[in-house]
Amino acid sequence: MRHPLTRNTRRRMIGALSVVLLCSAGLSTPAQAQEAEPEKPPEQPLVDDGLARTPPMGFNNWNTTHCRAEFNEAMVKSIADIFVEKGLKDAGYEYVNLDDCWALPERDADGKLVPDPVRFPNGIKAVADYVHAKGLKFGIYTSAGTKTCNVAGFPGGLGHEKSDAQQFADWGVDYLKYDNCNNQGVDAKQRYITMRDALKATGRPIVYSICEWGENRPWEWAADVGHLWRTTGDISDNWGSMLGIMKQNLPLAPYAGPGRWNDPDMLEVGNGGMTDTEYRTHFSMWSIMAAPLLIGSDLREVTPETFEILGNKEVIAVDQDPLGRQGEVVTSEGGRWVVSKEMRDGSRAVALFNESATAQRIATSAEAVGLPKAAGYSVRDLWQHKSYNSAGALAATVPAHGTVMLRVSADGDWAAYPPAVETAVEGSTFVQAGKQSQLTTKVTDLGRTPALKVSVALSGPSGWSVRATSATSADTLSTGQTLRTGWTVQAPSDTPKGSYDLQLRTSYRSSTGARVTSTLPVTVRVVAPPPGGTTALSSLDWISAANGWGPVEKDTSNGESDAGDGNPITVNGAVFSRGLGVHAESAVEYYLGGACTTLTAQVGVDDEEGSEGSVAFEIWADGKKAASTGVLTNADAAQAISADVTGAEVVRLVAADGGDGVTSDHGDWATPELTCS
Repeated sequence: MRHPLTRNTRRRMIGALSVVLLCSAGLSTPAQAQEAEPEKPPEQPLVDDGLARTPPMGFNNWNTTHCRAEFNEAMVKSIADIFVEKGLKDAGYEYVNLDDCWALPERDADGKLVPDPVRFPNGIKAVADYVHAKGLKFGIYTSAGTKTCNVAGFPGGLGHEKSDAQQFADWGVDYLKYDNCNNQGVDAKQRYITMRDALKATGRPIVYSICEWGENRPWEWAADVGHLWRTTGDISDNWGSMLGIMKQNLPLAPYAGPGRWNDPDMLEVGNGGMTDTEYRTHFSMWSIMAAPLLIGSDLREVTPETFEILGNKEVIAVDQDPLGRQGEVVTSEGGRWVVSKEMRDGSRAVALFNESATAQRIATSAEAVGLPKAAGYSVRDLWQHKSYNSAGALAATVPAHGTVMLRVSADGDWAAYPPAVETAVEGSTFVQAGKQSQLTTKVTDLGRTPALKVSVALSGPSGWSVRATSATSADTLSTGQTLRTGWTVQAPSDTPKGSYDLQLRTSYRSSTGARVTSTLPVTVRVVAPPPGGTTALSSLDWISAANGWGPVEKDTSNGESDAGDGNPITVNGAVFSRGLGVHAESAVEYYLGGACTTLTAQVGVDDEEGSEGSVAFEIWADGKKAASTGVLTNADAAQAISADVTGAEVVRLVAADGGDGVTSDHGDWATPELTCS
């Protein structure tokens, strides 16, 4: 969990209370685990109590309310009501969980926990009873330390395990989240085993969520302790945070299974910090990773699109598949991810995930994702809710930060569906206002059967000129054949810089006569090249920026929270007036338009984190690594980095985790300069 302070403020507060720090010496993080030889995970939990046979689904208030006043009895009851009214209960969501701040700061004279009478005037049992009356289950929170994680310091469970567990059982608790703050340095396994035993002694079945942030590699020892365990630090409602956590959790697939789940933290879907496309990716990737699906948004206030994402039963079925496999990475080259998950019926769920800031074609095959050779395959698009046949190829043009999610089967039903037809765009999608640009679209038959009477049409926003320069139709496309069409696109000369959607409409008929139409948004970006000469990069507008914590800052360090909350850029005592302040995992992209030759900078870890932090800096030009530093820490002076970017259309500045987790990874691109013609 986390509280309204920044993560690093929290970390320093915990350190002052003599608590084991995130990433302190001798403790391993998921990033380190990826490099170490993993221990063989158990085939089944050593103690199988029948709980959490599929990943838990429900709600937790923390991501939306923190410890603010709106977290109260009325909110919790409203969430339970909405679960029923909006069909979320029917979709599989069942736990309504409280997080920190539900109790008073002190126990009573008998050592019992006391619910906050302002937030919960009728007590916790009354709320649990209300939730149960809806056919749902109820969860609660405490910490495996003397106090919880909130700065107010509510009572933790360390030394009170038996009493607290019995109190939870008496209230009707079905789920316990057990955090890691103020743990006094007591061995993690000992602390979590003690609460496990206390919960079991109550005789009440309670799902046990271990939240020790992946510090002690719980995936290696917790299968007979809890039902799920956090593998990472806390998630934040932004693309960089979600992406970094996903990358840490993916390699741990061998450890997941019925009753034992890797937990990459709660969902941020609907909280407003990401786009709906990014939230669909968040939900898709958590589902294919067989992660717990705990809604973290205030369902009283979210958009219809949020309910559409959270209520997608076809995607939820991937998460809840009884076989209990976590999806595994097939490929990830160039930010084009293919992740495959084996399903109980023999099919494969496949996520085609685009990490980059521009649309990309992502392709794989039925055999590559683990299916046997077959005459044909059934392919179900889980977001479009449509079925097709394929000869074996699986491909799509995936929007920036988007995910196409498929369920692919080697069965005899494929002939009942129309052929899968891939629509794609070749080449650059950058446009300079007032100038003609060239686009090429492709329509390819991926199916076992032919696509007949194929046609394409491309349209732009009002005032744009879009004209075909080659054929826009074909009588027949057999398996593997492509209709390729050239287009000239021109935006009005007064078009502001930014992203605009063109619409590529494709129509064809199957051999059975069924007519199929689809529309692919083709996102183009109106841009302007940098000026000639040498220019400070921080004076230019980027085309995309993803950051692990808080926004990327211009000419200050990264403050982790709001824009403008950083400090002067300072590396090993040297202060720099210009630059970019970032937090790993971070990527910032600029349009060069082929007009530049060199990018230089001084890079390092900002002094504001004391002795903490490690970052590796990289410069990429048109998807190829042009320069890198290796891992730098606070002990290192600023290091010069220079890249040849001659002819490149896009340059990408990457600040990657140094291999010990992303806590305190404040990176500085000091005095970055572009030389252009």
